[in-house]
Amino acid sequence: MGNIAVILSGCGFQDGSEIHEATLSLLAIAEAGHSYRCFAPDKVQRKVVDHFTGKEVKEERNALHEAARIARGKIRPLTQLKVDHFSSLMIPGGAGAILTLSDFAINKENFEVDPDLKRIVVEFYEDKKPIGATCISPVVLAKIFQGMESLTMTLGTDKAWKETLEKWGMKGEPATISEMVSDERHKIYTTPCYMEPEDIKGLYQGIKKVVAKLQ
Repeated sequence: MGNIAVILSGCGFQDGSEIHEATLSLLAIAEAGHSYRCFAPDKVQRKVVDHFTGKEVKEERNALHEAARIARGKIRPLTQLKVDHFSSLMIPGGAGAILTLSDFAINKENFEVDPDLKRIVVEFYEDKKPIGATCISPVVLAKIFQGMESLTMTLGTDKAWKETLEKWGMKGEPATISEMVSDERHKIYTTPCYMEPEDIKGLYQGIKKVVAKLQ
């Protein structure tokens, strides 16, 4: 079966990886009979949020060390990800995708993607290996492929997000929390997760549909 690289970006939906999405991605991968390995950037987070109060706090946290909470310590720095060791890629969402994997939350349309992540995604794509992305993380894929390819993907049913994707040359498809948008030509598979109203059962259905396309 497949060996899937999972990229995390911290721990917690307001400043790192969305924990439900990350955990249920790992569960869906295991249930499908695949193995996985988690990776995260070894860098200081741009933002730290108290998830009880919802307020930003003035402290420093490292995205790799925070993501290790989700991975139970079994995680490696993103720089150690060797694409030829894996059959596909999965990127759960959460604000870490737009704060750590990229700076979209800070610089909006002029944002940049972590250079290691960009290299990795392009290598998976060039090797024709499937890529799955949930929640807000398709924004990162859209930026990476801007000017290179027109990919079909989803950020949920909100028209503004559809328009954002289309500004970057992508085709935005509406999808509910339990649905998956498939770009078979480019092997890109996305589901909106918590870009849609909260429903953990529906979220898992969408994630399982993405994982079913990975190998």
